[in-house]
Amino acid sequence: MRTAALALLGLALAPAVADTPLVLQPQSRLWVDGTSTVRRFTCAAGVLNAEVAGKAGAVPAVLAGEKAVRTVEVHIPAARLDCKNGTMNEHMLKAIKAKEHGEIVFTVSAYDLAAADGGVTGTLTGTLALGGVTRTIAVEATGKEAGPGALRVAGTHALKLSDYGLKAPSLMLGTMKVGDVVTVGFDLVLKGEPTVAATHN
Repeated sequence: MRTAALALLGLALAPAVADTPLVLQPQSRLWVDGTSTVRRFTCAAGVLNAEVAGKAGAVPAVLAGEKAVRTVEVHIPAARLDCKNGTMNEHMLKAIKAKEHGEIVFTVSAYDLAAADGGVTGTLTGTLALGGVTRTIAVEATGKEAGPGALRVAGTHALKLSDYGLKAPSLMLGTMKVGDVVTVGFDLVLKGEPTVAATHN
């Protein structure tokens, strides 16, 4: 009896199994597509940081339809968005209040998974913090194997700048006006190794 009690006490005091990080790989990309009265444009995130963790063996488990990932948080330094045009960069960063709110953050609070050809599909529900405003959003995504122990997560999500209290940029004395709706695209590769940042020149 005493031995059993000691064994139970030992289990109670034993440290919980720590989650295993899934690391964002350098080839990961995130971008924003928009429209204007003159032309379409794309702004790419020069730096991405992701804090993703789950149980050991999370990648094959997710691909098998199991909810093996427990935490997801993606950080984008707002000032590192690059539209490949100096004037456009200046106006876009001003529009999203990059100086006052230096990071764009997406935090996943729940998700679902369903089997699909060669992988899974799912909806990521969470909060997006942009320009000082945080709103709940639902993002559709696909997941596929990207090599041994690696998971590729990709998708797009359309959002209105005005939903975040932001005014779309206007350039060239108002002759070029950016549309209120922009589409965020992402193609992220995660692997079970220590956390790193993906940097793009």
